[in-house]
Amino acid sequence: MGSGVNRKFSAASTRAHSSNQNKTTSIHFPSGILRTVFAVLFIVVVAWGYQAIQPPPPKLCGSPSGPPITAPRIKLRDGRNLAYKEHGVPKDVANHKIIFVHGFDACRHDAYVAKTLSPDVADDLGVYIVSFDRPGYGESDPHPSQTVKSLALDIEELADKLGLGSKFYIIGFSLGGQVVWRCLKYIPHRLAGAVLIAPVLNYWWTGLPRNLTNEVFYRQKLQDQWTLRVVHYIPWLTYWWNTQTWFPSSSLIADSLDLLSLQDKELLPKRIDRKNHVVGEVRQQGEHESVHRDLIVAFGSWEFSPLDLENPFPNKEGLVHIWQGDEDLIVPVKVQRYIAQKLPWIQYHELQGAGHLFPHLDGISDTIVKSLLNAQ
Repeated sequence: MGSGVNRKFSAASTRAHSSNQNKTTSIHFPSGILRTVFAVLFIVVVAWGYQAIQPPPPKLCGSPSGPPITAPRIKLRDGRNLAYKEHGVPKDVANHKIIFVHGFDACRHDAYVAKTLSPDVADDLGVYIVSFDRPGYGESDPHPSQTVKSLALDIEELADKLGLGSKFYIIGFSLGGQVVWRCLKYIPHRLAGAVLIAPVLNYWWTGLPRNLTNEVFYRQKLQDQWTLRVVHYIPWLTYWWNTQTWFPSSSLIADSLDLLSLQDKELLPKRIDRKNHVVGEVRQQGEHESVHRDLIVAFGSWEFSPLDLENPFPNKEGLVHIWQGDEDLIVPVKVQRYIAQKLPWIQYHELQGAGHLFPHLDGISDTIVKSLLNAQ
């Protein structure tokens, strides 16, 4: 009996000893250490997120790590350089001097009107055209502080540095057409006439009916709707949005064929020369200071609305034209019609069956330039 009792006490002692061991080996972190760990993790996540949304620095042309300078350039008053290209008759003998503004994801080589203008028309009318790389594109220096107004002033300075005289004409295609609105606002006294070819609209311009902008906005692909919301409301997130791989981003940056009409696709062979410079030159200084910055300025908050502009030529000393295709899948014709209706001093031309790339149609550049110069 004595040995049984001893065994009973031995088992109890074993359990008690085991329980004491469990209590002494369990780990309890002081609350201060836990707060420190969470704070460190939070800082790490924030630092990672901050790095993820920061675009890499641009590769400036002429810098040790940047592309070479091959084009003539003018230096602006703030030290930036604009690269340009001349077309048509020599400037010194020209009767009419035109500045051409290229569109989105393009450069000075994409001066469609200049490239397709017939030599006979250029010679007969004495037409000189200069195209230039907008900031961040091609060989023009980026402008991180670019605003709606700054590019109009760049264009004025370009004209002065090239000696184009007190007045010059301006033609802009697509997003370059939107730039013409800025020139009509900020440097109308320097313009002899203007042409907006399929000018891109900003859905947040005041004066546009909400039901109209909603209708055309929601016709876009969902990914493009979100891209425009990001660049308008949270522009500092634009680089991340357009480079992340979780969701599809801008189909415009991706150069999606879904944005082209039937006529546009038929005209693509006439753009074959773009392969010679687009990949190697247009975005060579970095995507953020070219295509991303373009979207931020174009679809950001403007200090004015084109619908509030007054006729820059009240005495009919010049003309303003809009040319628009009625089957354009990038720039909705309904909004263009509304703007033309609200601005009766605009000469509005709508081409039936035409898409966004109609400047490549045979003879259309001759027609556009002749109408601008009021020549027959």
